[in-house]
Amino acid sequence: MVNVGYTLMCEQAGPKELVDHAVRAEAAGFDHLVMSDHYYPWLESQGHSPYAWSVLGAVAHATSRAELMSFVTCPIRRYHPAVVAQKASTIGVLSDGRFTLGLGAGENLNEHVVGGWPHVQQRHEMFEEALQIIRPLLNGETLTFSGNHFDVPDAYVWDRPDRPVPMAVAASGRQSATLAAEYADAMIATDPLSHLIDMYEEAGGAGRPRYGQVAICYGPDEDECRKIVHDQFRWFGLGWKVNADLPGPESFEAATRFVREEDVAEGISCGPDTDRHVEAFKKFVEAGFTHVALVQVGGDTQPMFLDWAQEELLPRLREL
Repeated sequence: MVNVGYTLMCEQAGPKELVDHAVRAEAAGFDHLVMSDHYYPWLESQGHSPYAWSVLGAVAHATSRAELMSFVTCPIRRYHPAVVAQKASTIGVLSDGRFTLGLGAGENLNEHVVGGWPHVQQRHEMFEEALQIIRPLLNGETLTFSGNHFDVPDAYVWDRPDRPVPMAVAASGRQSATLAAEYADAMIATDPLSHLIDMYEEAGGAGRPRYGQVAICYGPDEDECRKIVHDQFRWFGLGWKVNADLPGPESFEAATRFVREEDVAEGISCGPDTDRHVEAFKKFVEAGFTHVALVQVGGDTQPMFLDWAQEELLPRLREL
């Protein structure tokens, strides 16, 4: 049975609301909760972007059963890798071992606030060095590291859960899938692409969890759902290469100015039809993902969505 998750989108709700959504989602029966980690929203109309790690700490304290994950944190610019290991271990302690550290190479949108955004080859080099730093620190080792991009003269993480915090790495192609297999305990992807899983397994990741994420917009009025998706999620179809390099919400506004409502609705299921939302989720299951987190687009619609998910959607997804 696939593990069904719920996404706490920092870009579309404030910190107190996110904690409330997490508690409601756990009570509704979701198996895991994933949280985005952004400095900016994608589009100004989303309207939020609290500090994810403070919210994660509150969620860890307010919940008791659901697994937690950062989805995803970039450890190469805003955060030094050694600090990422420390805060991941702290969330691991606060959650009694329910936390998985999800990592990715990041986007200009979020990381340029502390300096220039490096070119893609440099980002990949930095990301691999970060993994080489984080992994041993999570495992309780004392680390001395000197690389081309990061230096750690001497580091040790004092507060850690009984079981080291597992790592998951976002994959979008063969290079990142290989990194995920070499350094991490799980793979993350946001598209239902079975060939990514094949690459991951060929590189040594066979038998490990594969995390996916699917955006939907449930609501009683399909036209209203389409409007919400177009207003807040039309950046979604730009693709990773574009998303990684645009510098701010105004850039995403400009890049999506000609995206039509019907264009977005083709990629995100909208409205009250449970079958359509099940089919969107099912694509990830059929591609081989073991864990899939739903994104309900629209910050104000979360309580309604969670009630509906508990009563109608989750029982259907359990049958897949």
